[in-house]
Amino acid sequence: MHAPVSDSEATPTSGASGPLAPLQRVVSLLNSIIVVLAAIALIAACVILSYSVAGRALFKAANYWQDEAAVFLLVGATFMTASYVQEHRGHVSIEAFVGLLSPLANRIRLWLVDVASFLFCAFFTWKSWTLTHEAWEDGQVSNSMWSPPLAIPYGLMAAGMTLLCIQMLLQIIAPLTGARR
Repeated sequence: MHAPVSDSEATPTSGASGPLAPLQRVVSLLNSIIVVLAAIALIAACVILSYSVAGRALFKAANYWQDEAAVFLLVGATFMTASYVQEHRGHVSIEAFVGLLSPLANRIRLWLVDVASFLFCAFFTWKSWTLTHEAWEDGQVSNSMWSPPLAIPYGLMAAGMTLLCIQMLLQIIAPLTGARR
């Protein structure tokens, strides 16, 4: 019932040819750089949270910034790497139909899923930029003693969603331009 995902579905778009190839290579390079930075952010979040636990347990030290700093790092890593995951088709997908459909039908199915996902993500991106703008203009800060500006996590979310939309748009347009992967 389940067939493996074809190579055309699983390979990144960075090796594509055609008029979009230069842009796809730039996005792929940016994705690769962001993944390294996100890995560093995850390690930093682990260190911060470990320090927080040790500081409370051993020294009875108050921690008012550690949790928020870790959350900011995790939000940034999550949203900023979404495009990389999409590039490699690593998002969760239901593959029940892959074995039942012809290769052409599977390509059409994948393209339609990309279009629907793009529409949702484009709306999410627009709302994220709106939220970022409001937080920036109003000077919104978190409710903690540290009070970091909320424009930071909102901006990371908006930037990550923008990059994800660009990646999806490249994957939607590529078959229409005759580009091969």
